[in-house]
Amino acid sequence: MDKDKKKTLTISSDLKKKIDTTSISTAGKKSYSVEKKKPFRPNKSFNKSSPATNVTLNPDVKKKNFARKFIEQQATKDFIKKDNKPAGKSKLKLKGPVDKRDFKLTVSRALNVEEIEIKQRSLASVKRARLKEKKKPDGEDKKEFKKVIREVKIPEQITIQELSNRMAEKSNDVIKFLFNMKVVATINHNIDKDTAEYIVKEFGHKPMVEEAPSIQASKSKENFIGEVKNRPPIVTIMGHVDHGKTSLLDSLRDTDVVSGEYGGITQHIGAYQVKTGKDKLITFIDTPGHAAFTEMRARGSKITDIVVLVVAADDGIKPQTVEAIKHAKAAKVPIIVAINKCDLPEKNINKIKNEMMQYELVAEDLSGDTLFVEVSALKKINLDKLKESILLQSEILDLKASYSDKARGVVIESKIDKGKGAVSTVLISNGKLNRGDYFICGDTWGKIRAMINYEGKLVNEALPSMPVEILGMNSSAYAGAEFMVTENEDEAKNLSEFKKNNNAQSKALAKDKTTLFDDVKNKDELNIIIKSDVQGSSEALKMAINKIEHKEVEAKIILSDIGMINETDVSLAKASNAILIGFNVKPNREAKKLAEEQKVDIKYFNIIYEAIDHVEKSLSGLLEPDIKETILGSAEIQKIFKVSTAGKIAGSKVISGEIKSKSKARIIRDGVVVYSGEILSIFREKSQVKEVGAGLECGISIKDFIDFKERDVIESYLAEEIQRSI
Repeated sequence: MDKDKKKTLTISSDLKKKIDTTSISTAGKKSYSVEKKKPFRPNKSFNKSSPATNVTLNPDVKKKNFARKFIEQQATKDFIKKDNKPAGKSKLKLKGPVDKRDFKLTVSRALNVEEIEIKQRSLASVKRARLKEKKKPDGEDKKEFKKVIREVKIPEQITIQELSNRMAEKSNDVIKFLFNMKVVATINHNIDKDTAEYIVKEFGHKPMVEEAPSIQASKSKENFIGEVKNRPPIVTIMGHVDHGKTSLLDSLRDTDVVSGEYGGITQHIGAYQVKTGKDKLITFIDTPGHAAFTEMRARGSKITDIVVLVVAADDGIKPQTVEAIKHAKAAKVPIIVAINKCDLPEKNINKIKNEMMQYELVAEDLSGDTLFVEVSALKKINLDKLKESILLQSEILDLKASYSDKARGVVIESKIDKGKGAVSTVLISNGKLNRGDYFICGDTWGKIRAMINYEGKLVNEALPSMPVEILGMNSSAYAGAEFMVTENEDEAKNLSEFKKNNNAQSKALAKDKTTLFDDVKNKDELNIIIKSDVQGSSEALKMAINKIEHKEVEAKIILSDIGMINETDVSLAKASNAILIGFNVKPNREAKKLAEEQKVDIKYFNIIYEAIDHVEKSLSGLLEPDIKETILGSAEIQKIFKVSTAGKIAGSKVISGEIKSKSKARIIRDGVVVYSGEILSIFREKSQVKEVGAGLECGISIKDFIDFKERDVIESYLAEEIQRSI
């Protein structure tokens, strides 16, 4: 019980004298000094005028009590420590015994984090905590964040990244979701509208179908706005190659385009206007007649009102003539047949008219409704009659267009000019095109910087049925693209962006990883890079090359573009081991220098069928040659000899033909070919010979073969490689 009692040390209250603690002997004991305390000061709130309270307090007694209490506390602590009782837990964990020096703060101790378990909180941290407490309203609990349901607009095609951005979800979550559906996709994959709608619903959002920008088409007569007038007819000249289409057009325009064409054949689509005697205009479109330009002819028939089918009187109907008739009928446009070269003695007009009947083109003199005109381009015979027939047909069609509405048209041809940039020939079908108008053309847009008419003059406006070259496109438009004027720049940009997104070809999403490599082709591929002067030529070359088919080899066009051959094209050709074809274009100086350094061969062509022939020859070079074997003779092994210098020699007897040295040989054992190689040497009567005839015996050594057995047959033959072609 005594042990459990708290030990305290008290001083007797009989002490009346003031104790001077400094005079006490401190030998072996700890001494304590008590500082003099200032006298007690009363509270400021007390009235100063009442001195009675201050008088009653005795300062000496107060000092004495305070000193005694302090000494009692210190002595008690010292007494307890002496009794070897453990001290209370301190905030500081001390490693060694209690010593004054342990409480000193040194630099090394301040940097030693392990010694001090609990760090003191910084003043800045305390201030931040106080500010946070002040800002927080009383009684406010932490709010649970609710998911925001969004209305997500979905276009026809959208990438996974764009969809995740619109939903404000992580793209990784969308990819994981697709992966769980056994669809392997990356962040850049395109998905269709239905898949995107399903994903949006699964993520708890509301899908909304994105509305397409309004593109008002005013093709019907009822939709014409503004000043409506009769417009000039658009006439397309079509027919077989070398039947005189361009010569006829030159005669109508009093020009000489034919002389400037390579090989005497038209390889570009051209547009011109011709004035008639009555001050009326006719717009002519000249199309190539070569077989490769099918797309150009089809494009010409789509934008035309009347087709003039040119047939040579001495040649008759040819494959491209039939093709032109089919294009015209598909476009549902009337056909006027112009029988050219009617001045030649070997003409046969009746035969042509009779042949035309099988294509439902019956002449008027044969009780039909098709206009036939006999003309001569060189001698300018019946050209006025042809113009009158065209005007008559246009009056029947009653062609009208608005002369004040926003311009619309079709791109006939597109090219990249060295000084002008992207240039496109546009045929205005309706409305009035002014300089400075913003427009959209295919998936590109721009502003009309300048307009050049068919005569090469700058014009400020273009009216319906007028072909003009326009400058100001941001990038080259494809031939056949629709041209349309917009209200402002923003509308042009938005429409262009929308068309680009819609025209983007979606990457196929493999539903299972095992199907990723199923469509691997085993054909040898010939990489081709095509650079041409205009879009139409590039398109025609591409179509013609893609038509070349073979079981073993395939032509792969890795780039088909317009403009000069530059350094990028040469580098790509070197990297992909491709043949580089320039059609009516040349390389710039840097590209030429790089081609010489990299040893890249650039082939230049001006005529399309020469370019196609070159591709066919290059493809033929990839074909493995046919091997033709010619059997020379055979010999049967009678005995095997071992020679120290030559190894094993087959002692043989020639059964048929003759055995030649250095010829190909195969060893046949029991009807099975054991080895194929080459005859190294033939010995007869200790001398080496070049050949041994039938019935004679000889020693034969085969290159890299010694496993001879008796009764084996050695067959000698010649193998000849025959190069194949497509």
